[in-house]
Amino acid sequence: MSKPMVLILMGSDSDLPVMEKAGEVLKEMGVPYELDISSAHRLPEKTAEYSKAARERGIEVIIAGAGMAAHLAGVIASHTTLPVIGVPLKSGTLNGVDALYSTVQMPPGIPVATVAIDGAKNAAYLACSILSIKYSDIAEKLESFREKTRQSLLEKSKELKKA
Repeated sequence: MSKPMVLILMGSDSDLPVMEKAGEVLKEMGVPYELDISSAHRLPEKTAEYSKAARERGIEVIIAGAGMAAHLAGVIASHTTLPVIGVPLKSGTLNGVDALYSTVQMPPGIPVATVAIDGAKNAAYLACSILSIKYSDIAEKLESFREKTRQSLLEKSKELKKA
């Protein structure tokens, strides 16, 4: 794989089943990415270094998934001006609602785009939308994906009407 354009970080290896779905979408779209663990609380220095060095490494968008307190995306955003997309993960007693609030409630000037709880696929599609501003091949792949989705739904609609 060539130099990664998207960095996918998660707070724990238990987040992998959800976060690897972002990687699957990026792979389908032909967008090189890197996937790693970097906890805001347990690996704060690593998280800060990833964030500070991302632009120099050629990273253009960062996707961060975390559950419960879910400070990962916010900590990353505090150390970079690159777009950061937060994925609140379902966990704990509140099933991800706490993570959603932690991810979406950022102070002015430190934005984190936030998708649905366990919404790693949409985080990847959003990353592709951001990249499509600069890369026409990604824009074309996104449009093709959406057209296939439209056609699939039209076909399903026809089948329902036949029944």
